[in-house]
Amino acid sequence: MLITMIIRTSLLLSLLVALAALVHAVPTLRRRDADIESLYGITALRQDHSGKRGDNKQKYFHESTFHPHYDGRFAEKVLSYDDRRANLVVLMKTYLSAMHEIGTETWIMHGSLLGWWWNRKIMPWDSDVDVQVSEAGMDFLAAYHNMTIHHYQLPGEAKGRDYMLEINPHYVNGSTADRLNVIDARWIDTHTGLFIDITALRRDKEAEAEGKMGVMMCKDRHRYEEAQIFPLRDSFFEGIPVKIPYAYAELLEEEYGKKALTRINYQKHHFDEEKMEWIPLKGAKDESKKKPRPLNPKLRIRPGGGGSGSSVGTL
Repeated sequence: MLITMIIRTSLLLSLLVALAALVHAVPTLRRRDADIESLYGITALRQDHSGKRGDNKQKYFHESTFHPHYDGRFAEKVLSYDDRRANLVVLMKTYLSAMHEIGTETWIMHGSLLGWWWNRKIMPWDSDVDVQVSEAGMDFLAAYHNMTIHHYQLPGEAKGRDYMLEINPHYVNGSTADRLNVIDARWIDTHTGLFIDITALRRDKEAEAEGKMGVMMCKDRHRYEEAQIFPLRDSFFEGIPVKIPYAYAELLEEEYGKKALTRINYQKHHFDEEKMEWIPLKGAKDESKKKPRPLNPKLRIRPGGGGSGSSVGTL
């Protein structure tokens, strides 16, 4: 009788331990934001120019009120055509350098991959950069490098510049139904507000449930065959080593159509095949002269705490 009670007690304890482990394994999301108060000492601004007040409360990243490709915690206006281009190049170089130092594999996708197709450069009309990492890579970044500040000594800048790696806590929810949080992380220039969108490539569990294996997906509803992405190829982008997906041409045709790989006139630019450059036509540089939309005068801030974590690099 005593032995039976001991066995039953042991089984009950085992079940309780297993249940506790299961509960612990389920991620609990708390609403949180790296608002401008928490970035005091990192951002030079004293007023938040993000769309936070007007966004859905479940949305984590808040783009600026004056342009969707600027972070309003660090910027209050768009850059000129030439300045934006130059800063995006440095943004890409610092990101790739940081990922190499951290040890996380990453590769370019979407518009950035299309720019690579044409001349191994960022398209001159683009205002952001798109990259991917594996789901395991995103787990690692979230666990050890979220909200870290990375300082780089840049040519021509005596003080250098800080870049922030920010992970969206909603990345743990891999469902495409979470339309407000399709971007899993960002690499942000704390001086200009420009950023790189980072998305995690995951196994498509819905496809697997239907018996389709080797299908990958991102929360932005892009789906791929695993063989289209891996093995990654080595190449160069803006003069630095970069990874690109294996079936790059096939992926670009699927996303943008065949004409996107051959059309030499686009977005008020002409592709000069001798110079291998996109040449701006009349009016191409006028976008940066547009005045931003009026900002909400109620978006006032007060000093708060600082950020956490840092690394230093040189370009």
